[in-house]
Amino acid sequence: MDHLVLIDGHHLMYRAYWAIPRTLKTKAGEQSNAVFGVLSMLLSILAKEQPTHLLFCFDEGEDTFRHQEAKEYKEGRAETPDDFYVQIPRIIQGIEAFGLKHISDKRYEADDFLCAYGKAAKKDGAQVTIVTGDRDAFQVADEGIRIAIPHKGYQAAEYLGPSEIFAKYGIRPDQVAAYKGLSGDASDNLPGVKGIGPKTAAELLQKFETLAGIYEHLSEIRPAVKAKLERDRDSAFFCERMATLLSDIDLPVPIVALSLKALPVIPVIDFLKAMEFTLLERRFRAMLATNYSKQVFVPSDIAVEAPKEKGQMALF
Repeated sequence: MDHLVLIDGHHLMYRAYWAIPRTLKTKAGEQSNAVFGVLSMLLSILAKEQPTHLLFCFDEGEDTFRHQEAKEYKEGRAETPDDFYVQIPRIIQGIEAFGLKHISDKRYEADDFLCAYGKAAKKDGAQVTIVTGDRDAFQVADEGIRIAIPHKGYQAAEYLGPSEIFAKYGIRPDQVAAYKGLSGDASDNLPGVKGIGPKTAAELLQKFETLAGIYEHLSEIRPAVKAKLERDRDSAFFCERMATLLSDIDLPVPIVALSLKALPVIPVIDFLKAMEFTLLERRFRAMLATNYSKQVFVPSDIAVEAPKEKGQMALF
């Protein structure tokens, strides 16, 4: 069975940037902590998930259809340091050195592509793993589609399917957008219904199934909660709509083109050498000796023993 791994590129970049010391630079002084972290996690993802297909999905600025509909969407987020942004081109170079595909589109968010590709691949009979820490993507979880939240780089990834999401949040994946419509999402500047938190939101959805169902049965809801729902009705439905991921958008790269076959070796080693990532180069060389790597990378006889990594770098 095919196994498509979809990676939320910006999530990996942010995790890497804040987890790896910002003192990590090349001898020439180029900042490289985020680059190191992303490529380290990529090696772990390849080794652990052994995908047959893989795609990086990135955000591309603040001009998506959601931003056009609501200028305040995602306002209030802390400014990202400049030395994060300057590493993005290098990260893209690293991904391309592996021969991997990446996409972005200013009209959509990366989550929309995670949703669209995930559902399309499942329809084709593939197993899907979505690597992200964004709860918006939870709505894509299904039988055959699991969410993998990176921890300790990717060594202790947490896997969530429908049952795990229900156990943790008390809702089904198809209720995630309604859940945010009720309880809001501060990270996206979505207020939801003021005064209704995650617990009440989950209880309402367990009883009435959908946001529309809740509003159709207001008479059955206790007065204090009913008043809040009536007051913020427009906000609830607006936030639900903003949180709903798109599954019917065009796929800029066909799924068949995401196949991992005859991936390059020398360009990867050259890039890791250029960035002075000695530990990653040794890990990559060692990985080439595995049965999985022999299937997806071009034949090579340059594998060496993996280094014994210590300290914070070992987490990635």
